[in-house]
Amino acid sequence: MSDVVLQSIVKRYDATTAVDNVSLNIRQGELVALLGPSGCGKTTTLRMVGGFIPVTEGRILVGGRDLTSLPPNKRNMGFGFQNYALFPHMSVGENVAFGLQMRKLPKADIAAKVKTALDRVKLSHLADRLPKQLSGGQQQRVALARALVIEPDVLLLDEPLSNLDAQLRNEMKLEIRNIQQQLGITTIFVTHDQDEALSVADRVVLMRAGRIEQMGAPDDLFERPASHFVAEFMGVTNLLAGTLEGVGRFRLTSGEVVAVPVAGLSGDLALALRPERVILDGTDEALLANTLSAEVEFATYRGLVIDYRVRLPSGVTLIARRPSPAVGGPAPLSPGRAVRVSWPPEAGTLVPM
Repeated sequence: MSDVVLQSIVKRYDATTAVDNVSLNIRQGELVALLGPSGCGKTTTLRMVGGFIPVTEGRILVGGRDLTSLPPNKRNMGFGFQNYALFPHMSVGENVAFGLQMRKLPKADIAAKVKTALDRVKLSHLADRLPKQLSGGQQQRVALARALVIEPDVLLLDEPLSNLDAQLRNEMKLEIRNIQQQLGITTIFVTHDQDEALSVADRVVLMRAGRIEQMGAPDDLFERPASHFVAEFMGVTNLLAGTLEGVGRFRLTSGEVVAVPVAGLSGDLALALRPERVILDGTDEALLANTLSAEVEFATYRGLVIDYRVRLPSGVTLIARRPSPAVGGPAPLSPGRAVRVSWPPEAGTLVPM
């Protein structure tokens, strides 16, 4: 297992810059998620690390060794493809053994390593089946076993869960994280799904237009977004435009003045406020500093929670989220109901527009 260092890597296709001066240090044994919308450069970055795409500028080091100019087969990396890329004419065991055979290991060693890899993903009993006889989740496990059986220095996973249904995605992301932690293998995990990134990663690297927009622990990006783009992409529903008006005072463009955390920012800003932090008809409004009148427009039932869209007298709308009766939450609020909307100043984050 090794650390991975990207030093100002760039990828250009003629006049188009797909990855623009990306630098990143990934610690040994760390799982880093490259997150972002389609076309942001995350998969291109991963493929440059794997050697499948040449680097235009910059260097890639693994364990202190410069791999920038080496082909994929000289990098000792395990790669999990989005479409699994299993050989249809080979059995599960033969698929997993393929990389070891290319390394010309003795047959006895190959058999032992394949068994260990299939045991790890709980598929030993299916070693003789063909890929077409497996479910999507099982095929993903075979692809993971094949990537790990060569004992790679780094594991690269490109949208590994995108072809699975919701239940299988939840199961597989937990399994990937569990195996990664057991082995302590340095892993780069590409996804466009913020929930996947938050669930599996030690650190999240959010990319936009070929650059890193923000990186940090999952809770940093989720709770303390550094820009309007990060706040929106990470699922912050409420983004209220305005300007600072004195220390800790923020005037919304709609006219309301609310208390905010002290921040060294100026100019056009937005208050990012997660729905979970918006309280409806709270009992300790005096302690929350921000309390406004509102009216419920509609409610969206989501099983464990209910999302309420409420409208302030100025016309500004907010989303408030609270537990549903299914988990002991209060009775649902009907559209047209007058409510008080509250939140503490520290619940919001000011971000540049």
